[in-house]
Amino acid sequence: MQMHAPIQAPAEPAPAPAPTARRYQYVSDWQLEAPPEAVWEALTDVPAWPEWWPHVRGVQTLRHGRRRGEQAGLGALRRIEWRTRLPYGFTLDVLVVEVQHARRLVGRASGGLEGTGTWELSPDDGAGTRVRYTWALALNTRWMRLAAPWMAPVFRWNHEGVMHAGALGLARRLGVALRRG
Repeated sequence: MQMHAPIQAPAEPAPAPAPTARRYQYVSDWQLEAPPEAVWEALTDVPAWPEWWPHVRGVQTLRHGRRRGEQAGLGALRRIEWRTRLPYGFTLDVLVVEVQHARRLVGRASGGLEGTGTWELSPDDGAGTRVRYTWALALNTRWMRLAAPWMAPVFRWNHEGVMHAGALGLARRLGVALRRG
């Protein structure tokens, strides 16, 4: 795993992306045959993601968030190293900016990509959980901005593959069926 020098954790969320950055929004929907609490526990155990999400190469906790209560994890800052289906990877620093236990988790990412990722969980058919992930982002790297007008469908394909692999990995981690992902 590529190591980075320690950074000073930002006191406030990262500023909004520059107006010239290309903006995208991807939405992924998963349906798992597991209760929301079990899905929540797996999703909020970010350091364990590399064990079940094949595109996550590493997670480093830079700052722990709140330890207990309904908003446990709020304020956590993690560096997540991703690889993709394409021949590139990237590293994001993700600050947890909103927590609604077992319902909603929002992180603000900075790095080569910048944006907001929102996990939303809701009960589905009694014992199951519907998971919706919305990734609203801007491209900060020059090559991505230059390639985006022609590569947008490939970027979407790449994102969908990374997320599908995560859905399958999470279902395996929980020992349940993935009904949609």
